[in-house]
Amino acid sequence: MSNWQQGGWNPQGGQPGPQAYAGGGSAAQASVEDRASFLVKTYLHLVGAIFVFLFLEAVLITSGIAVKLLELASFSRFAWLAFLGGFVVVSYVADRWARSDASRGMQYAGLALYTVAEAILFAPLVVMAMYIAVEDGGGAFDILGKALWITIVLFAGLTGIVFITRKDFSFLRGALIFGGIAAFILIGASILFGFQLGLIFMWAMVVFAGVSILYNTSNVLHHYRTEQYVAAALNLFASFALLLWYVLSILMKSRD
Repeated sequence: MSNWQQGGWNPQGGQPGPQAYAGGGSAAQASVEDRASFLVKTYLHLVGAIFVFLFLEAVLITSGIAVKLLELASFSRFAWLAFLGGFVVVSYVADRWARSDASRGMQYAGLALYTVAEAILFAPLVVMAMYIAVEDGGGAFDILGKALWITIVLFAGLTGIVFITRKDFSFLRGALIFGGIAAFILIGASILFGFQLGLIFMWAMVVFAGVSILYNTSNVLHHYRTEQYVAAALNLFASFALLLWYVLSILMKSRD
C-alpha cells in the first residue's frame, strides 16, 4: 500500500466557524416552515452531490482517467503532495464560492467545483480498492460498496444524534482546528519522508470525521441562514467524503 493512500487528506481545513453564518438570522430563529424548507433543501443538495460524485467516479473509471491519475499519484511522493495541495486550494475556493452572497449561480459553482475535485482526488483510491478486491477473488466494487454502506450508516447515525438531542456542537470547532492541523502535519511528513501512518492514524481520522459530522450538522440546525443551504450541503458533503476516505482505506488495509 503506497504512501499517498496511507496518508490521506483532510478537506475541512478552511472551514469557517459558526460565527460566519450568524448574520442575518439563522435557521434556528426562522419560522417552522422556513426552517423545514432549509433543511429539506440542504439534504437534497447533499444527496445530489453524492450522486454526482458517484457518477463522476464511474466516468473516470470507465474512461481510464482514474488509472492515469493513480499512475500520476504513484509516480513519486512529491507528485502526490502536489496533487493534495491542489485539492486543498480548490476546496478553499469552492467553499468561498458556495458561501458567496453575490449570486445563487456562484454558490452552485462552488458546490460543483468541490464535487468534481473530490471525484478526481478519490479516483486513485477507488482504482486501488478495485484492484485489491479483484485480487481477493471478489467483485471489483466489493470493497467500495461496503465502505459506502458503512459510511452512510455512520453518517446517518451521527446526524440522528444531532437532530434528536438538538445540541449545539459548535464547541468542537477548536478540536477540529487542532486535529486538522495535526493531521496535515502528519500527512505532509509521511509523504515527504516516505513513512506510512498506518491503521491507528486511519481510525483516528474516522473519529475526526465523526466529530466533523456532528459539528457541521449542528451548524445546519443552529447557525446557517436559511438561504445558505448550498454552503451547508458542501460542508456536510466534505465530512461525508472524509469519513468515506478513511473507512475505505481501513477496509483496503485489512485486505493486505
